[in-house]
Formats: sequence, C-alpha cells, structure tokens
Amino acid sequence: MASAASFVSVSLPLPDLYARVRHHVPAMEWPVFAGDIEAILALKREHNAVILAHNYQTPEIFHTVADIVGDSLALAREAVNTDADVIVLAGVHFMAETAKLLNPNKTVLIPDAEAGCSLAESITAEDVRQLRARYPGVPVVTYVNTSAAVKAESDICCTSGNAKKVIESLGVNRVIVLPDEFLAQNTAAQVPNVEIITWAGHCEVHERFTPEDIRAVRESYPDVVVLAHPEAPPEVVAEADFAGSTAGMADYVGEKRPARVALVTECSMSDNVAALYPEVEFVRPCNLCPHMKRITLPKIRQALEQRRHEVTIDPAVAERARLAVERMLAVR
Repeated sequence: MASAASFVSVSLPLPDLYARVRHHVPAMEWPVFAGDIEAILALKREHNAVILAHNYQTPEIFHTVADIVGDSLALAREAVNTDADVIVLAGVHFMAETAKLLNPNKTVLIPDAEAGCSLAESITAEDVRQLRARYPGVPVVTYVNTSAAVKAESDICCTSGNAKKVIESLGVNRVIVLPDEFLAQNTAAQVPNVEIITWAGHCEVHERFTPEDIRAVRESYPDVVVLAHPEAPPEVVAEADFAGSTAGMADYVGEKRPARVALVTECSMSDNVAALYPEVEFVRPCNLCPHMKRITLPKIRQALEQRRHEVTIDPAVAERARLAVERMLAVR
C-alpha cells in the first residue's frame, strides 16, 4: 500500500511533513510554511527545546513541529517528563504557566504573550479568597484553565478529563468548582451525591454552542455522531452522543471510527483529528478560539531565536500553585 508521502510531489519542500497536513494545507501555500518549519526544527536541536502543542493548534503546527500534543492534562503530565532545556508552549498563557510550575528550572516560552483565555480571566485570586470566606472548610477544585495565582488559592486542580475523579478523590459531600460554570454543572450530573458550588465563568468558544446547532447538524446528517466538550452548556451536552475532553473526543474517534462525526468544540481540533483518520467524515459546527490562533509558526520561530516571552512566576505563588497541580496529577 502506498504511503501518504508517495502522493506528495517530491518537488515540494519537506514532503514527508507535508504528507501529514496535505488535506488541510494547499500545496501552493506549503512553501510559505516550510521555511519556518525547517528553521524551527533546527532551532529545537540547537537549544535542546521541545514544543508542546494543544489540540486547538492549527495543523501546520500540530503535525509538523510539535513534539508533544494533547489536551491540558496531557501537556501538564508530559511537561514533567521532558529533559529539554527549553519548553515552547504552543497554546495559551495558563498552559505555559502550568509547564513552568512543573519545570521551575527550565526556560518556558510562549510565542505570543497576549495569548490569553476568557475563562482564565473570569476569576482572580481575590475571588477565590472571598469564596473561601463565604464557604469555610469547603475544598476548592480549580480547573487548570486558570492563572497560577488562582491555582495557588486552591486545594487541587482538575481538567475536563478528570474533574469527576478529582472530586471523588476528596471524599466530601460539598466542593467549590471554579471557574467554568458549565464544566461544574456537567460534572455535577456525574457525582449526584456531591453538592457543587459554581462560578459564572465560561469559555468563549464553547458557551456559544446551542442545542439548535446540534439539531441542525442532525437534520442535515441523520447518521452523524456528535461529540461535545463539557465546557459547553448542559443542554448542549444533553443533545450529544458523547461528552468528553479533547483527548476523550480524539480517543472516541480512534476507537469507534464513526463514518461521520461532529466535534462540538474549537475548529482546529477537527482538523487535527481528521488528519489522523482520513476515512472519517468530519462535520464542523465549530467556533474559533482567537487566543489559540495568536500562535503561529513565525512566532514560534521568533520565540526560539530570541528567547521571547519567557514565562516567570513569583516563587511564593508558584510553590502553592504547584502543590495544587501535583495533587491533581496524583489522582489516576
């Protein structure tokens, strides 16, 4: 059977890498990307650097220069294991902070210092302190999509993939789950014996989805399998066939191989999973994350060339925030 690379013209630069993204990057555009990719690969060797890329990164980053890819939990775990001197986080700022928390002696760079997160910005450390005063003794579970300062005020962190396990690990009947209101509500349905106190924070990508969006997709494609992210409103999750983290969605597609699937999440997620499973048809009722899209190949190259946008955290804050993340990583 011919490999994907055999279908790519050898006249194109880096043909083996282009084979990975040929369904998403037109051949005429590839030379524009190839120059940066070639430079980034050389810079990684020169600086003993690795690139961690979130699932929402575009295919030309995700499938060509990234060394480690995945959701927030996977990147956090793998960041601990890398022996590189430099980590470039192709994602948003809270992810780079998490990498720094777990690798205090490594240089962590983010290609664009303005790559933030609407959810992370929905809560502050002072907000958490006020909640603790209002609910004394109630443990605080904080989503990793938060600043290091917020993590430092928390008892333990969680991700969309392990929120249920983290809550159950505490062995209590009441918890505060911050800041994503919809993740907290969707998780509450899985732990009916635990009262969950929520915060009104939302992801601007997932909060815009509606049940009508899913019903419209089903009307056009009656056989479609719909996968939703737990940051979406509960009524959206109720309309889906499966709800899970970005890693959970990718695993579902890989294991079930549905003929047609819709991922109700950020647009690049579908592109990246589709590149792995070309036999699956992807319907895309997606929303773009403007923050993730601030990360580009030229900015990754500049970060490595100039050591731009190094992520630092106050040591006193980092020590407390690291403990909350490590407690999460200890939950299996």
